[in-house]
Order: sequence, then C-alpha cells, then structure tokens
Amino acid sequence: MKACLDLPPPEEAALLLDLDGTLLDLAPTPDLVVVPPGLPDTLRQLRTQLGGALAVVTGRPIDQIDGLLADAPHAVAGEHGGAIRHEPGGPVVRPSLPDPPVDWIVAAATIVERHPGALLEQKQRGFVFHYRLAPEHGPALHQAALDLIAAEAARFQVLEAAMAWEVRPRGVDKGVAVNALATEAPFAGRRPIFIGDDVTDEDGIRAARALGGTGLRVDTAFGSPEGVRMWLRRSADAIAANRAWAPLGY
Repeated sequence: MKACLDLPPPEEAALLLDLDGTLLDLAPTPDLVVVPPGLPDTLRQLRTQLGGALAVVTGRPIDQIDGLLADAPHAVAGEHGGAIRHEPGGPVVRPSLPDPPVDWIVAAATIVERHPGALLEQKQRGFVFHYRLAPEHGPALHQAALDLIAAEAARFQVLEAAMAWEVRPRGVDKGVAVNALATEAPFAGRRPIFIGDDVTDEDGIRAARALGGTGLRVDTAFGSPEGVRMWLRRSADAIAANRAWAPLGY
C-alpha cells in the first residue's frame, strides 16, 4: 500500500471522478456497462463526508450519468466539460461551442457501416467511433475522423479515448471542467482529487494539481476500476472513523 501523504485531508478535499474505466469497468459497448452493487451508496456517503464536494467528470452526456448513478454525485460535468450541472436539479451550463455539421453525422454513420464491428456514438456536440469490438479498424477510423474534420480543424479536433476516436469542438476538456467546478460551492476553496484512466483525463489531472490538489491515474495508483471502488469504500469507512483517507495501492 502507498501512503496518502500527497492527498489533501478530507475536510479540505473535493473528489472528482471519471466514470468509464475509473468507477466502472469498461464494457464492449457504452450501453453495456454495469454499476456494481453498493457503488452509489459509497459515493453518497463520501459526498456527505466531503460536504457535498463530489463530482463525476466524464465524456458521457449528463443524462446517462443520471441513469447510471442517480443522485450519488453532487455535480456532473459531461461531454468533457461541454455540459456542467453544478448541483442536483440545477441548470445544465453549456459554453458557447459549435455543433458538428449534420452531414458529418451522416458521413460518420456511413463510415461505421463500412467497418463491421465499429460503433457510432452521437453526442450533442460531437461523436465517437468505437472500435473495441473490431480493433483492426482503429487506424482506419482515426484517419476517417481526421479527414472528416479537415476543413474545420481550427474548430474541431479528434481525440483518442479507450478503443475509440472522439470528434469534439476545441475549447473544452476535463481540465476546463475541473476549473469550472472549482469556482462554485461546495467545491470552491477545496483542493481537488481527480481520478481518471484515459488520455482524455490527463487535462483533469493537470488542472487538479495546478489547483493544489492531486491527480491520480487508475493504472498506477489503483490497478483497476475495482481497485478504485475498493479504495473509495475503505476511505468512506476510514473517514467515518478518523477523518483520514485509506492508503493508496492495490
């Protein structure tokens, strides 16, 4: 086990958690993820212990997080910061960003049809090519996404995710989401602990560290999403007993 010497104490901390590959095990397709029994209750307990300062920061739309975790997080930043709800039942705040042209979506659907096993996930301001079920198509889908946005590369970008390529507007990322959450209660004035597993989480990790907190990768600090969940459960118990985080490690 590793000590938690670099983690802010719970009374000063905010917990910001990625979803897929961090809280939940990755699944063949996004709609097949499973929420383990007890996870929402653990998150609710930690949320209470942290004075509400617990958020999920994800590439998924906010309504999907509501469907998976219900009211467990206080705040949700969806679409890599493209949509943020700062409190339960509050308004969803969206920065001014371009929507992808409709013909891109039509073209993306055609591209997926030409690559059996690939999947298209549409989002409000972008889309994702998933190739977990057909890894051999990864390079071709990457190039197809780059070709599709080439004329608008100043406004859109292609980002690597877990067995996926995501097209989204420039100007938002998980670091932007972390900074936005840090401006409002109950996160304001607290030092963030950001946990993520993917390339798209690196922005959140850097932002958390810049705010005086900590950024942790699943693979190096916990080993797996199960390791993250075990640490969260142990930490909820430890905080209830003595206001300290459980040791890191696996």
